Amino acid sequence: MKALLCESFGSSEQLLLKDIDTPVVNDNQVLIAVKACGVNFPDNLIIEGKYQFKPELPFAPGGEVSGIILSVGKNVKKLSEGMRVLALCGWGGFAEKVVVDANRVFPIPAQMDFLHAAGTLYNYGTSYYALKQKAAVQPGETVLVLGAAGGVGLAAVELAKMMGATVIACASSEEKLAICKSKGADHTILYDQDDLKKRIKEITNNKGVDIVYDPVGGTFAESALRSMAWNGRYLIVGFASGVIPELPFNLALLKGVSIMGIFWGSFAEKEPMENLKNLSELVHLFSIGKLTQHHYKIYALENAADALKDLKQRKVIGKAIIKIGDWEEKMMESIAHDPAPIANTTLKTEENPPVIFKSKTELKHHIGKNLGTTQWLEITQARINEFAEATMDFQWVHIDADKAASHLPGGKTIAHGYLTMSLASQFLYQLISIEKINSFVNYGINKARFINPVQVGSEIRMQASISHVEEMPNNGTKLFLNCSIEIKGQEKPAYVAEIISLIF
Repeated sequence: MKALLCESFGSSEQLLLKDIDTPVVNDNQVLIAVKACGVNFPDNLIIEGKYQFKPELPFAPGGEVSGIILSVGKNVKKLSEGMRVLALCGWGGFAEKVVVDANRVFPIPAQMDFLHAAGTLYNYGTSYYALKQKAAVQPGETVLVLGAAGGVGLAAVELAKMMGATVIACASSEEKLAICKSKGADHTILYDQDDLKKRIKEITNNKGVDIVYDPVGGTFAESALRSMAWNGRYLIVGFASGVIPELPFNLALLKGVSIMGIFWGSFAEKEPMENLKNLSELVHLFSIGKLTQHHYKIYALENAADALKDLKQRKVIGKAIIKIGDWEEKMMESIAHDPAPIANTTLKTEENPPVIFKSKTELKHHIGKNLGTTQWLEITQARINEFAEATMDFQWVHIDADKAASHLPGGKTIAHGYLTMSLASQFLYQLISIEKINSFVNYGINKARFINPVQVGSEIRMQASISHVEEMPNNGTKLFLNCSIEIKGQEKPAYVAEIISLIF
């Protein structure tokens, strides 16, 4: 197999494209045929020998890949050959194949293609963790994003805006700032022409910013810290400038500012369930077109060193992606387009926003009331195939389009009934949000009926209402919801049931 190798620590110009042996999986790993690899700031640090981890030479850089599983170790249970996946490998991604620990590999949803999957984890995973778990961004707060046109910066602009914040984007050129505005930035600051501190005072009417998102470090860090409001949160994401600033921490004392380190990799490792929840929410937002990546350029493997050079020289706006091999994949419409600037909205909002309960005790006051209706979701053949792979249920009526064309009414494959049922959980999170709880677990189903088959290409959505709330001995709450999944253009629903959730 081919790989772009680092044989001695140094610059990207030293990388060599070579043929090497295919790596062998151990009992807890998977072997992935790499389709695409994201390019990230740590990749340059690793080949320069400046990162906190130093792989054994020779190695290929590239820590964020998407592709297809070729083989799995004997202890791997939830992944199988042929699955489309994205993975965090740390390094090794600039190659045709890579071995990755199974706990760092995640299935790609049907709505996401390989190129976008390879650009999701680092940028959006980091920014979502920073803004959601660490900064706890609230609607109406002001977020200053330094290096806003970079990969994590642009993701932070988009996510902060969706969380209801006022976003100030800082970048080094008008071209970069134009991209930031297309992602929802309310105000922009041009480093070379604007006085950062003065502009922040003008924009915030001397109040200062509530949150600083800083993946750059360097000379602007102190000005940003001095421009913070009381009880602000300063997020240290990285040092793309190459300079780790020495900040006067008396400013943090005087302003009541919290200085927070953002190391998403450690968060993913130490809090895996919270990380998986984040990734699930991000994938949903991509699937409905609320998040859209900006790809600077797609590079071939033989030109991957140029991608690292462009990244180091601060040319890359958004994400650079390495495409491994000559392949084609149809992009989902919801991902392929560049939307207009995002409206001031919170996560999971569509035409009908989720009903928000301040605590689980408020649920009883909503018994018998409608929670609303979700967005429409298209049932694609890729989604049906993934369900078949996950359940090992390969009935031809679901997966054989040619046979379905001649043997089934309507000539189309049919989604498995249990696939429709399983989507109720995804729909539920669009309808209800409960604050001040530790967990919301989909527990079981009562009185389920499959009424109408769902053909491939159909669009479905769900309506729900609270039917009953029951207190449990361990301070938990059992929530019963009447749910109906309808098919666009048809009178009879696909599925109705009473869903039971446990809340703690």
